[in-house]
Formats: sequence, C-alpha cells, structure tokens
Amino acid sequence: MTSPISIFWFRQDLRLSDNPGLTAASQLGAILPIYILDSLSAAPIAPAASNLYLHHSLEKLHQSLDNHLNIYKGDPKEILFHLIKTYPIEKILWNRCYEPWHLSKDALLEKNLRDWNVPYEIFNGSYLWTPEEVKKEDGTYYKVFGAYKKKARLICPKAPLPCPKNLVFIKDYSNKTTLHDLRCFPGHAWQHPLKKHWDFGEEAAHKKLETFLHHSLSGYKKGRNYPAEKHTSNLSVHLHFGELSPHQVWKAVHDIGPLHAAEEDIDCFLSEMIWREFSCYLMVHCKKMASDPFQAKFNAFPWAYNHTFFKAWKTGRTGYPFIDAGMRELWQTGYMHNRLRMIVASFLVKNLMVHWHDGRDWFWDCLMDADFANNTVSWQWVAGCGTDAAPFFRLFNPITQGETYDPYGQYTKKFIPELEKLPIKYLFKPWEAPEKVLQDAGIILGVTYPNPIVDFKTSRIKALSAYKALELPSHDPQFHAQQSIFSDKE
Repeated sequence: MTSPISIFWFRQDLRLSDNPGLTAASQLGAILPIYILDSLSAAPIAPAASNLYLHHSLEKLHQSLDNHLNIYKGDPKEILFHLIKTYPIEKILWNRCYEPWHLSKDALLEKNLRDWNVPYEIFNGSYLWTPEEVKKEDGTYYKVFGAYKKKARLICPKAPLPCPKNLVFIKDYSNKTTLHDLRCFPGHAWQHPLKKHWDFGEEAAHKKLETFLHHSLSGYKKGRNYPAEKHTSNLSVHLHFGELSPHQVWKAVHDIGPLHAAEEDIDCFLSEMIWREFSCYLMVHCKKMASDPFQAKFNAFPWAYNHTFFKAWKTGRTGYPFIDAGMRELWQTGYMHNRLRMIVASFLVKNLMVHWHDGRDWFWDCLMDADFANNTVSWQWVAGCGTDAAPFFRLFNPITQGETYDPYGQYTKKFIPELEKLPIKYLFKPWEAPEKVLQDAGIILGVTYPNPIVDFKTSRIKALSAYKALELPSHDPQFHAQQSIFSDKE
C-alpha cells in the first residue's frame, strides 16, 4: 500500500527555516513540495523586476530542496485537484497570502477542498501578527499607525522555528513544467544589469541580515535618511518573497542588536517593520484601499495627467537632480532608497498632480521588493488621501532635500554622471549656475541635462489650491500655523 503524502504549497515563503506550514507538513511524513504560478490570477499585471527576482529565488529554493521543487503553471484549483487524484494526499498545507486576489481565491479553494473532503491547513508565515490579532477593545480595527503600533507591541511575536529535520520530498515526474516555463524574465535587456545588484535565496537573506546588524544598525535612525550611507537593511525583498521571516528578523534584532546599536536605532528599525505589518492590516480591513482613496473626498481631486511630465519623471529627466537620481536608481537597480521614494512620490502627485495610481503602478513594475500592500498604502500616505496620511500641505522640496540628505552629492552624482563636475553649490539647482560654471562642468541645460519641467514654487501653490478645494479644514485656525511649518524648504 502506498504511504500517504502531504502537499506543501510554497507561495511567498521561499525558505525552509521558520516556515510553519512546511514544518507541520514535515511532521506528517513525505512531502510533495509545489509552487504554482497562477495563470488566471486577478492580480495586477505581473511586475517585471519582481518577477525577475522570483525566478532566481525559486532557483535557489529548488536547490535547497535537492531539486525536488515541483513547478506548475495554471489554475491552482485544477492543479491541486489533479494531484489529489494522482497521489495519496493526506493533507494540503500552505501559508496565507493577504493580497486581495489571494484572499478571494483562497476562500473558493477552501470550499472546494471541503467539498472534496481533503484536509487542509493554513498558517501565517509572512507577518509578525495576523490582521485579526491586533484590534481595539471594541473589536474594530485601528486606522492610525501610532495606536496600532502601541497595541501590536503588547503582543509578543512567536519564536522562529528551526529548519525541519529529516525532510523527505517527493518528485512529480509526470509534471514536465520547468522554472523557465514560467517565463518570469521580462524579455528586456534591462534585466541583465539589474541582476548584478542582488543576491537571491534564503542563505543570502540571512547573510544580509547579519551584515546589517553588525555594521549598519548602529546609527540607523539618523543614517537611514542619507542615501549615500549604508544604513538601510535592504531586507524588504527577502521579506516579501519569504526568504527570511519577520520573526527571524525581530528575534535577531532583539538578540544581537543591543550589542551593536543604541536603543533608539533599534526602536526606529522595528517601527519600520511594524509599518509593513500595518500596511497589510489596512489592506485586509479596508479592501477599497487597493484602488480607491481611503478618504473618499479625494475622489474629487483634479488629477491632471500629463504624458510628457510622467515620462520625464519615470526616466529621471525632470530637471531636479535629486528626483532624477532616485528615478534612475530605480530603473538601474530595481531599488530606491526610502527617503527618495517619499520625495519622488510627493513630486509626482503634488507638483505634477499626476494620479497616485500611476506612480504606484510604475513602482510596482520596477521595484524588486514590490509589495502590493506596502506600495499602495505608502503612495496613499504621500498623496495625503490615506489613513494616517502625511499632511496634504507637505510637499518635499527636491532642492533642500538634496542639500540636506546628500550634502556631498555622492548619491546624486552616482546616478547623474553628467553633473559630476558641477560644484555642490549648484548641484541641486543647476539652472542657477552661472554660464561659465556650466561650461566648465561640460553642461548645456536643455541638451546634456534638462531644465526643470515645472517651477517648484508655482506648482506647490497650484497643488495647495487644489487640495484646499476638497473642503479640507482650511478654516481651522491651526491650519495656517501647521501649513507654515511645511514651507518651501521642506
């Protein structure tokens, strides 16, 4: 008699250690490990950069499973039904994904499995707390990050699980689908230089975590604002694909962090991790945020799409060097420093008044660490239409931001080499440089580097006028005092 086996379905958990679904499957005996690329998913168009990362991450996972990862492409329901009919399946296990399309399809799949009398079990392998765990006393969900963080920190995250021992994997030899059949490569020459900026897989993720804790966590609170410095963790892509679990990061920061960093640095980093949790939490409890502004009044905002402006923004040709450096970093590496993400987003939605959907979708396509919840909630935060959003009258000034956070121009000149010889005094506002200075630097504005596509001060006034028209509380006495805080120097 053939011994029963269980199916473990890898999704956004491409690792062996601290994988609760895989650990549970290992306790049942032999495992048929599978990955399914859902060809019928209702998800947004697959992000090109993220898909490239997925290919290489799956390649590493396949190796760690002794080449026993079974890869499929199609409708998960049909694929699982076929496997149930083909093999003596005892149970199907997987870790939950919280994107809207995953939740809706999982609900239908669970019904199918119950109808087929097939046992299944779903775990949380991607977040410190499930969206159902953190609630107000009255059972409703939090809409403000600070309150959510305070409540969440009262719930101690679970200890990470070790890698299961004595894993026995089954290969589905009747399945001829290979990793290359998933066609994750974007089919663009851009992919080849992109790959060199990344290390893939569970082992690389743990090495990056260790490097961050020992060398970059100290000074994180201040240093994370300076893109030329090495004070960011770069763990977001590993967390998104599940090569590393948030529980592993949380424990390592608490165990090792105090040996290398001050408490303020540790707390600041953990707060960033909780923002990731909060983004998922909001998307689950407020499903409309996937497409609509959290604040309904923003449905009336007069977005003014301009193809020329949007193309200049995407290609790093706005004429504002700090903006352009961020956008070129995104295109060349599949990553953008977090401060630059805020600045370029603010410039697009406020100075250019292009819809936040367009910026969100460009980030979705270009970011290796493209995460639907984090990307969407963060864009709404910058646009001022989300919950707990940035003040609508806060516009990041790309000139003062560059002067403050890239004081020596190292970051900006790295991605805009045509400005390399321009003195730092004029680097973030080359249009103010005397003609002789431009000539000596080999710059011809409008030719070798563009003039600004909009005037910052004029576009700022226009944006504020549009925001005020939404009947935001400009009549409030505190409005004018608050507005003055975020001046042109912001």
